[in-house]
Parts: sequence; structure tokens; C-alpha cells
Amino acid sequence: MSQAASIPVYFGTQSTPPLTGIALAHLDTRTGQLTTPTLVAQTPDPAFLVVHPDGKTLYICNTQTPGGLSAFAIQPSGALSFLNHKVATGRGPSHVSIDRSGRYVFDANYGGGYVEVYSRKADGSLLERTAFVQHTGSSIHPERQTKPYAHWFSATPDDRFALAADLGTDHVMVYRFDDRTGTLQAGDPAFIAVTPGAGPRHIAWHPNGRQFYLIQELANAVTLYSWDAAAGTATAQQTVPTLPADFSGASTAAEIAVHPNGRFLYASNRGHDSIALFALDAAGRMTPKGHTSSQGKVPRYFVIDPTAHWMIVANQGSDNVAVFAVSPETGELTASGVPITLAKPGGIGFVRP
Repeated sequence: MSQAASIPVYFGTQSTPPLTGIALAHLDTRTGQLTTPTLVAQTPDPAFLVVHPDGKTLYICNTQTPGGLSAFAIQPSGALSFLNHKVATGRGPSHVSIDRSGRYVFDANYGGGYVEVYSRKADGSLLERTAFVQHTGSSIHPERQTKPYAHWFSATPDDRFALAADLGTDHVMVYRFDDRTGTLQAGDPAFIAVTPGAGPRHIAWHPNGRQFYLIQELANAVTLYSWDAAAGTATAQQTVPTLPADFSGASTAAEIAVHPNGRFLYASNRGHDSIALFALDAAGRMTPKGHTSSQGKVPRYFVIDPTAHWMIVANQGSDNVAVFAVSPETGELTASGVPITLAKPGGIGFVRP
């Protein structure tokens, strides 16, 4: 099936109120040209977002206090229509995802230190909360790890488990997930212990579903885990830094992604302001292959487009969005054109053709 030449792409944007919301642009998959984003919906303090696989609904984290999750219907024109909002307890979520069945919406609430699951109505609006788990504990960082900070939450590739990266406790929580009822039960063991002070942030799965990669915000590192899908257990295999050995400035790791061909992994560095590239061998082990400037400051989010030929990077600290060509042979990134201006760009989501 041929790919569409122009793909809609949505961004969260935190410009001066009331112009805070979701912007729409289009990516030309032949040239890498990104059109100027235009605001298509207002929503407070938008951050991470996800488009449902059916392309009909968008969900976004509202991170203010009190925050929550907002659902929008995607019109054929690309316009968004507000569906509904679920209020969070305390500060809003930092991550939202869709389970593999497409029937449930997961969110990780950073400020509240908990995870929850919502069912969906036929029109895509959020229905009832089917699961809620409050995390407990802390770790060794005197400022960043005094309590739980759930940062990422998603189902495993077979939908039988769900993993939650908690930056505050240095744990990746493991839950058994029932995709008939949307409920969670603690796994056995209930968590994967990460190196104290590492600060687990986000996870990216290898396309084979047998390995995943955990990026650690405070340690500026990525760890490869092998995953036993039958038992719901993980074993650490390798840890590599995301920063160059000669870098001595302040920086924190942020986003992570595996190329769809399974041969490359990318991680963003906020401070060094780069995208790190790693080659992956047949066992999923990482070999560092260098760094590419993010073409801005504080690259908090990035995504690889559905054709796997382009990467879009949201530079939150410099109010711009950069596009890079992705080499399928080497994984290397090449800047494409001049970055597009967008105030405090946040999460990025494609409507897949």
C-alpha cells in the first residue's frame, strides 16, 4: 500500500494564554517539508498527546493543577472537536497511551504519582475509570525523588501486561492487564528495580516484542531489558550513556524511540540538545553511533513518521520544531530545511494513512 504524500501531524503548544492548545501541520513525506502549524483547538497546559490508531480521536495530557485528560474528535478536515475531559487528582498526567485493543486509554500522573485506565465510548470520548493504582515510595535524589512520580504508562505488545516508569521511586511497575475489563493487578514481581538515582522516564519496545529500552532522565542512560511475555518479568542486559564522554554540562535525558526496522534507537538530551543514535544488533544490544544537534534547545519530544523516513523534534526551550531525514541504512539524521517556529512545542501525534 502506498503512503500518503501529506500526513497530518498535531502538536501540543503552550504559547501565551489563551493561545494554548493543539496545533495542526502537514508533513510532506516526499520532501520532509512541514507546513506552518496553526492552532485548531484550545486546551490548558497541553503536553504529551496520542492519536488513536483509527485516526478519529486525539487524547492529550493537561498538566496544570488540577489537570487531567482531554479527548477530541478528529474531523476529516483535520479540525478538532472537544469531546470531554477527566479531571486528575492534583497535577495532571505526563503520558497517555492506547492499549493494543484500542478500547482503553492509559495515563501516568506525574504529580500525583499514580496510574489509571479509562474505557472509551464508541465516539472516542472517555467513559469510566476502570483502574487506579497509587504508587508509594521514594529514592535517593534529594529533590527529584522524594515521592512517586509516574512518568510513562502503557500496555505490553500482547496487551497482557502494563508497565509504568516511575521516576521518583526508581521502579518500573509491572501490572497484569485484563483487556476485557480494563483492570490491573500487581505483577509477580510487582516491579523492576532500576539503579538508585537513575530516574526512569520512558520506554520504547523493540518491534520483535522481546526487548524494551528504558531511558533514565537523571542518569542520562538507556538500559536494554529482555522481556519474558509469559511470566511478565524483565532482565537487564546492557546500559549505555546517552551523552558524549567528554560532555560535562547539565543535561537530562527525555524521549526514546526504536526505528520500525529494529536496527536503530534514538534518545534525546536536554542540555546537550541532541539526538543520540545507537545501532542495534540481532540481540538488540546497543552500539553508540554519535549525536546530532536537535536544531534548538530542550528537545523534550520527538517522533518518527509513519513512513519511517522522517523524524520530527519538538525543541521546547527554543520554540521550534525541526525535521530530519532518517537513513534506513545507517540510522543517521540529516536536518531538513529550517526549523518551524512553534511556541513551547509539546507532544507530537500523527494521523496514520
